Amino acid sequence: MATKRKVGNLLGLAVLCYLLQRPMHPYELSRTLRDNDDVRSIRFTHGSLYMVVGQLERAGFITAQETSRDGARPERTVYALSDAGRVEQRAWLRELVGDPKHEYPQFVTALSLVSALPPDEVRTLLAQRLTRLAEQRVEIVDILDDATARGIPGLFLVEEEYRLALLDAEVSFVESFADRITDPHNDWGALWAQFHASRPAPGEGQS
Repeated sequence: MATKRKVGNLLGLAVLCYLLQRPMHPYELSRTLRDNDDVRSIRFTHGSLYMVVGQLERAGFITAQETSRDGARPERTVYALSDAGRVEQRAWLRELVGDPKHEYPQFVTALSLVSALPPDEVRTLLAQRLTRLAEQRVEIVDILDDATARGIPGLFLVEEEYRLALLDAEVSFVESFADRITDPHNDWGALWAQFHASRPAPGEGQS
């Protein structure tokens, strides 16, 4: 069963994990997240990072270690992981790895409502999706090949391998679904087409 956490934003978990390495100020955390390409997994902005750092501090998971100023630049506070933060980081990561969670991907929502579009249009849109999935696959493979050539250990590439596996599974599903739309053995395909054939297209039948 999922635990109700004091800080629920996954950006907070990333901060806790990187503070295991050493104390950092938010600007350094932001640079580390970007250098490690975590922006492909976690959405964040400069403002959202500072907000999460504040939440972690109020929750007692990190503590302000020192504050310094470099010339006319704003003050920078260096944060360190607290003992409570170490416990939270481990418990949170263990939960994410071990316990599947029900998520709400946008494509699943679209599939649940897809009959509201004509089947011929859906087939065209699925073909478009397959083209874009193929482009994404090339991008991921390039990332993996480049990282391997630079000697990056496979442990640090598992998220890209997971993305690739999910993408391949989606391609297989989309291809199958597109074929089933016009499969004469499907009783729902004809009914779907008839439903839209009996209704005027948007803008038709209006004076």
